[in-house]
Amino acid sequence: MDLGKIDIWLSNQLGSSTFILKVFVVVFITAILTFVWNRFHTRIHKQLQKTKNNWDDALIVALSRPVVMLIWGLGIWITLKYLFLYQIDDTIRDIGVVILASWFLIRFVNEAENNMVKKAKKATEEDRVDAATIEAISKLLRISVTITTALVILQTMGVSISAVLAFGGIGGIAVGFAAKDLLANFFGGLMIYLDRPFAVGDWIRSPDREIEGTVEYIGWRQTRIRTFDKRPLYVPNAIFNSITVENPSRMTNRRIYETIGVRYDDISVMETIVTQVKEMLKNHNDIDTTQTLIVNFNAFSDSSIDFFVYTFTKTTNWIDFHEIKQNVLLEIAKIIENNKAEIAYPTQRLQVEEMDKK
Repeated sequence: MDLGKIDIWLSNQLGSSTFILKVFVVVFITAILTFVWNRFHTRIHKQLQKTKNNWDDALIVALSRPVVMLIWGLGIWITLKYLFLYQIDDTIRDIGVVILASWFLIRFVNEAENNMVKKAKKATEEDRVDAATIEAISKLLRISVTITTALVILQTMGVSISAVLAFGGIGGIAVGFAAKDLLANFFGGLMIYLDRPFAVGDWIRSPDREIEGTVEYIGWRQTRIRTFDKRPLYVPNAIFNSITVENPSRMTNRRIYETIGVRYDDISVMETIVTQVKEMLKNHNDIDTTQTLIVNFNAFSDSSIDFFVYTFTKTTNWIDFHEIKQNVLLEIAKIIENNKAEIAYPTQRLQVEEMDKK
């Protein structure tokens, strides 16, 4: 329908009505359409919240404000161009539509990101999507929408996009040489988001570099790690492409590996001690008996006979692990004491022979 006929229609309907009344009718119709849209949006949103699909929720929420702005923008456009008879270029209208469409897409990406993060928190460990990965993909989508919007606006204004893209290609090569470290960090961050060797909140360390602490933030250029003495450590993402990274936060168990020595005088009860220690570990509530469990006499040392304990705890919590390890070591000490033996300590025996007197 030609918008230029709206003024004729209003004149026919209102007869000799004044100009102000025409404006009032346009504003009134715009307000009615806004009211109808808000009521429709509220009802449909309530219905979609009952579904398990989060995408439809994001879509209807993203549409709410852009549609209201579209309705009022159309009302203002009709008033200015067909009632006030202002000579307004249609390019302005087209640019406004492009901006509203871009705003809708960015709102949709933001809502989808929030819904996916909430869903990830409730998901199981196997099905969970890392929040940092969701954030990274959302950033890429928002950047893509922004760049596309800028190009479409330039095309609408009559600027040749091909020339802009050609200039951007040449400029991109120059920027690439000038900012190769920045690009290396960018792609390093992208690999972290895709491979997910660690996430925010993980404790990581590298045997290749003096890097150890809790990950606080993963950015496109650098990752912030909080060391155990509470110092912030800023690591360029490109570093992670060339070093080995350990992630103790994802370990399944913690290991107890200790060697205990008893006196040579107590070798007769060594077999009994080893057997009782092994039974104690098998019956310990905090020891994971499905993992490797070894207790064996294995060495004649300089001042002791040694047996070693190799086992794993169920917990991976650092504090709880040390409590369990303390309990295990004290139980071993009791077993040694109950067998009338003693834990050895470094000793040295000096043998002195008397020389024959002449």
